[in-house]
Amino acid sequence: MSEQDPFEPLRSVLERHGQLQTRSIPNAQGTWMLLYYGDLADAKILQTQVIPPMQEKAPGGVSLETLIRHLPVDQQEKAGDIDRVVKRLISGWTLLLSSAERGGYLLNTALKIDRSATSPEVESQIMGPQVALTESLQTNISLIRQYLPDTRLRYASYQIGESTHTEVMLLYMEGIAPPDEISLMKDKLANVKFKGITDSSMLLQKIDDNPESLFPQMISSERPDRIVLNLIEGRLVILVDGSPFALLGPSRFFDFFKSAEDRYLRTNMALFLRLLRLVAIFISVFFTPLYVAALTYHYQLIPSNMLVPLAQSRSKVPFPPLMEALLLEFIIELLREAGARLPTKVGQTMGIVGGIVIGQAAVQAGFTSNILIIIVALAALSSFITPVYIMGAAIRILRFPMLLLAGAWGAVGIMTGVSFVLIHLLRVKTIGQSYLYPLYPFHIGKMRVKPPIGIRSLSQDIYEEPAGDSR
Repeated sequence: MSEQDPFEPLRSVLERHGQLQTRSIPNAQGTWMLLYYGDLADAKILQTQVIPPMQEKAPGGVSLETLIRHLPVDQQEKAGDIDRVVKRLISGWTLLLSSAERGGYLLNTALKIDRSATSPEVESQIMGPQVALTESLQTNISLIRQYLPDTRLRYASYQIGESTHTEVMLLYMEGIAPPDEISLMKDKLANVKFKGITDSSMLLQKIDDNPESLFPQMISSERPDRIVLNLIEGRLVILVDGSPFALLGPSRFFDFFKSAEDRYLRTNMALFLRLLRLVAIFISVFFTPLYVAALTYHYQLIPSNMLVPLAQSRSKVPFPPLMEALLLEFIIELLREAGARLPTKVGQTMGIVGGIVIGQAAVQAGFTSNILIIIVALAALSSFITPVYIMGAAIRILRFPMLLLAGAWGAVGIMTGVSFVLIHLLRVKTIGQSYLYPLYPFHIGKMRVKPPIGIRSLSQDIYEEPAGDSR
């Protein structure tokens, strides 16, 4: 048998997966061979950390087990079944074989293409750290470790995706995060099925307790400081390799209206901003439906000094209030979506100019009234105040069924919609916990703007609670 024979069966399998490259290094006992994909493996690692030590040991002809100890590659593992070898190679690893021995070793020489940490794009703020997560899982863990050098920080790793084999990491603080929540999330991640996953938002749809709900149950964040604060408060964090956004949970309804910047402001300032966001929710969801309900069914509720301006404003409008409001809301959503998809500078210009031009033209053409434009613009502006994008999108969508109910039954329809939404929120769970906590179940001690995180006793100050407390 020739000394190349041991490599032939393996090479015939691997060559079906792409352009496999080989590098042979003769030694005193035969030949060492490196097998890798040139476009996936990092040539710099091969040329500086793998090949020079092999050439140095070649005259002595040492065994693979001895040779592998002299290769300064961080991750090494013994080659197992052919399927695992193929998966490693198409992930950028290199297979080391010897013609004189059976078996081989896998070396992590994967070429990592990622960007350095930059300022947050989605969760921008004035105060606090100005750094965001990247698409590299190891970089993100390093960023979190810089803020949280605590020995209680624990990791649990998972490979998710039949095709992508994406690494997913669960982070939590041992002794602070509730064990039942940790166990529940580990079960979810262990049993989730995906053909491929490229971002944490895809995983979120599989691990939500109520995936059919309009309201999100976990916060998606790109800020390491927000992640760290959630960890020390006992929450769970999920990182996905290739995604610059982490998932934080359990996240209740009111958590979505808290900004990371609230921690860096005085308590009274933070309280004012949170109240402002709650008022903005009301404006965004109910202002336009209340306008439709008042004009359609409840003229008696409109102050007499506003009836004349309303009548003059609507004198040329050929549509009923419901159709007028739906048309304007639809135009606003078109402008918003178009602005989000266009390049940044073009999108900003198109949103401003398009809103002014279309609004003015709609009024002059008699398609809508001046008053409704003001109301819809205020409602649209209010939806942007929500710090978490996905919750802002849910509030915008909620406005449309409220509009239809207001047009059908007036104030009774609005109250019917509110009742259905409230009943739904009472039923929603987030990692097994109540979504409306601390309002349901009511816990006045948790209704604070800033939890008293202190050095005295982190785990006993505010986090240690009686067993069975739904928090």
